[in-house]
Amino acid sequence: MGSVIMIVGVVLMIVIHEGGHFVAAKSFGMKATAAFFGFGPKLWSTKRGETEYGVRAIPLGGYVRIIGMNPFEEVEAADEHRTYRFAPFWKKAVVVLAGIVSHFVVALMLLWIVGTAWGVIVVDDDGRVVGTTTVAAVAKVVPDDFQTLPRNTEVPRDPSPSPAALAGTKPGDVIVATDGVPVEIWRQFTDFARANGDIEVVITVDRDGERIDLIATLATIEVPLVVDGKVLRDDDGEIVTEGIGFYGISPVAERERLGPMRMIPVAFRQFWEVVAKSLDALWHLIIGFPALVMSLFGGNDEILKTVRPISPIGLVQLAGPVETTLQRLAFVNVFVGVLNLVPMYPLDGGHFAVAAYEKITGRKPNVQKLLPVAAAILILLVALGLMGVYLDLFRPIQ
Repeated sequence: MGSVIMIVGVVLMIVIHEGGHFVAAKSFGMKATAAFFGFGPKLWSTKRGETEYGVRAIPLGGYVRIIGMNPFEEVEAADEHRTYRFAPFWKKAVVVLAGIVSHFVVALMLLWIVGTAWGVIVVDDDGRVVGTTTVAAVAKVVPDDFQTLPRNTEVPRDPSPSPAALAGTKPGDVIVATDGVPVEIWRQFTDFARANGDIEVVITVDRDGERIDLIATLATIEVPLVVDGKVLRDDDGEIVTEGIGFYGISPVAERERLGPMRMIPVAFRQFWEVVAKSLDALWHLIIGFPALVMSLFGGNDEILKTVRPISPIGLVQLAGPVETTLQRLAFVNVFVGVLNLVPMYPLDGGHFAVAAYEKITGRKPNVQKLLPVAAAILILLVALGLMGVYLDLFRPIQ
């Protein structure tokens, strides 16, 4: 179900974005000659009035062609008054920003829907998610803890199946005991697991009303040693690590129901938190681009553990329960909206920047000088898209 929702959600995200441009342009009397979903070879189209609607082969976006938006486009004199370039600044701003605003509106609606229907995730005083004893997901492998060790240290091992996977743990299982001791809160289980690395244990779960004993030997992984909320480092500045037991499950988060009205300000708060995270992710994606490229050709792929492009294929792979999928769709909408705000051609933010420049200075910019920048941005976006597809197909997120 989550995969279907993710596919439909991504398609609707593109359609709504382009629909925002289209509706704004048409409402101002601008002439839109084409509105397509996808790029590349044309698969289907139909013409209604002065606009051709259709679908193209590569479903990685869409476009609306508004006459006069391309500064080099020649337009018949009779249509000049209906061009984008003829319109006043405020109309241009509405047209180019309509798609971006649509992402933010959709994200806010999704966050509000998830919070109202399923509740808001509860966090403790340290900002950590409070988990229940219900299993949300089971790790396939023991994580590679290389990133927690000194930079030049090698860990000569391949990922092993996680103890939880070997024991047959399933999402939806409810942990009720560890080695016969009752478990009532998630913290009791994590404390037990951390203290029992390399030891055979019995995890008792409730599965559809039946108690099942799962026998597993916990793995041991190295993690940074944290003292008073700070990562401890030695005299050489290297991170100090400690070995802890690892089972390989994550819990269903505890949620609090707030109701429709109380959820409104919470949704806005969540929205701004996601905006901040999106800006940070975009920055690290840009500065990490060379390392991302090298990782595809046998270089150090540590960067993939912190930042990596994700294609629609990866989004579908990450789809989970309905509420999680809707929340991730909200995050995707925010990220795409933030990306389009970048004031560079050919992004929407670039068109807005040019329109603002014209309004402030009273003269048109030299578009010829902007073309190399536009080409570089386009190449970067295409490269990130192709990298995302490759990684999602051949090195999917575990």
